[in-house]
Amino acid sequence: MSPIPPTRRHALAGLSASAVVLASLTPAGAQASPPEIFRHGVASGDPDATSIVLWTRVTASGPVEVEWELADDPAFTRPVQGGRVIAGPERDFTVKVLASGLTPGRQYHYRFRALGEASPAGRTLTLPTGRLDRLGLALVSCSNYAFGFFNAYAAIARDAAVDLVLHTGDYIYEYAGDGWGSEAAQRIGRVHEPSREILTLSDYRIRHAQYKTDAGSRAMLAAKPLLCCWDDHESANNPWTGGAENHQPETEGDWGARRDAALQAYYEWMPIRDPAPGRTRAQFWRTYVFGDLATLCTLETRHTARAQQIDYADWRDQVKSRQDAETLERETIGAPGRRLIGPDQEAGLAAAWRASIASGQPWRLVGNPMPIARTRVPDVASLGLVAGARGPAAEVLAWKGRWNLPFYPDTWDGYSWARERFYDSARDAGATDLVFLTGDSHSFWANQLADGQGRAAGVEIGTSGVTSPGDFIESGFGPKASARLDKAFADHNPEVLWTDGLHQGYVRVELGRSGGRAIFLSTPDLARPGHRAEVLGTWRIDRGPSGLRLSPA
Repeated sequence: MSPIPPTRRHALAGLSASAVVLASLTPAGAQASPPEIFRHGVASGDPDATSIVLWTRVTASGPVEVEWELADDPAFTRPVQGGRVIAGPERDFTVKVLASGLTPGRQYHYRFRALGEASPAGRTLTLPTGRLDRLGLALVSCSNYAFGFFNAYAAIARDAAVDLVLHTGDYIYEYAGDGWGSEAAQRIGRVHEPSREILTLSDYRIRHAQYKTDAGSRAMLAAKPLLCCWDDHESANNPWTGGAENHQPETEGDWGARRDAALQAYYEWMPIRDPAPGRTRAQFWRTYVFGDLATLCTLETRHTARAQQIDYADWRDQVKSRQDAETLERETIGAPGRRLIGPDQEAGLAAAWRASIASGQPWRLVGNPMPIARTRVPDVASLGLVAGARGPAAEVLAWKGRWNLPFYPDTWDGYSWARERFYDSARDAGATDLVFLTGDSHSFWANQLADGQGRAAGVEIGTSGVTSPGDFIESGFGPKASARLDKAFADHNPEVLWTDGLHQGYVRVELGRSGGRAIFLSTPDLARPGHRAEVLGTWRIDRGPSGLRLSPA
């Protein structure tokens, strides 16, 4: 099937047509080994209606001239643009081209050439303008190389219902080869490189390079444009503006230098636009407009405004009653001024929401690095759910449950003032129907959101990890106990309609003009490459008199 011609009517519906086009083609780069000089594949991303970033990396020891081509057809007989750039060590031999002056809502094909070799061909899309009847997004997060092959990426490459991919963070992990996931990595031959915890610019570059050699990663990035935001492991576990939980200055040096190295490598190795004049690399948030159907805003919650996380370990000797816990929570977690995002990002969000509403779009999406629903720990000990589980993780879970504490103080639950400020800003802009597309937790979620006064605040669709295991499984609970814990969390928390921490995979989010749905897909057997995906469940997103509602389909 040929791309639909760019007449006014059809170009405006370009994304809904793209799924049909992609279904008729073999996924670019799927399970194939590219030429050694292009061993990290190709990628595209960060699009708008008339431009998109094209990316590759050449394996070379000195500066190399790289030719790039953009065409209307997979045979490259109808060229659109092209040029030459130099790949050198100053950017770790990565190539980023901003192809501009393109047609809205259009599919394109691209490739690179260097040193007599051609790269795999990639396919990409510009964003539509005007009328759009359908949008399909793949929601992914938490892709830890050590825990298995990126089979969710391989499945997405073949998923004809997906137009673009939204990665909400933890694209890489910083841990050493003998750190978290090392036992699985040794079994399947996916030990992290370099073997030490990554600290320097060279370290972060090597780690990004390793992740992009995965066949599923190459296939997905060649087949679908990437939208992304980061979370914590792109730099170090649980960072804030002044440091990180997994950074020890006395042995690992200056945090600012490490963070700068992490962000530089991220910009080099990801298909994203470089910062605009006057902006820093840390100011990485975006607004994407999909015709008259949807606006997606991605968040930056780590490096520009975040206050330091609360450490529950500091509470252990202070909490003797539920009242003690509530007082500490109110005075620390809920303390005014504990930010996650700054005023400039807040202003941009409000402007985007107002513009979306004014244009009549039915959907306002938030690319959200970590869960925003209120998720308190049930009294798992009294429910008999920690019986047989031993170790510090089970003990901490039982302690949190005894006092009805938020599950994790690193998520929005640990910044309740910031969460209410976010909801208030959305309400002021008229956006009480947000759809949060969330990562980080290694669990699937279907959450019905409300603000602190019980007013509707939208819905949250959360994805499990691409490979990172669910917390309960990782903490030593077996599959049956983990499933019981999932149910206990849903029963205990009014905002949680359903959750699953047993499976890894992705979520396909499909939006139409009158409603949408979220399809939760599991990719089993991460110990070997594959692309099989199994549906765990489907939830409808409907619009009712009181706002958006989730219901099982």
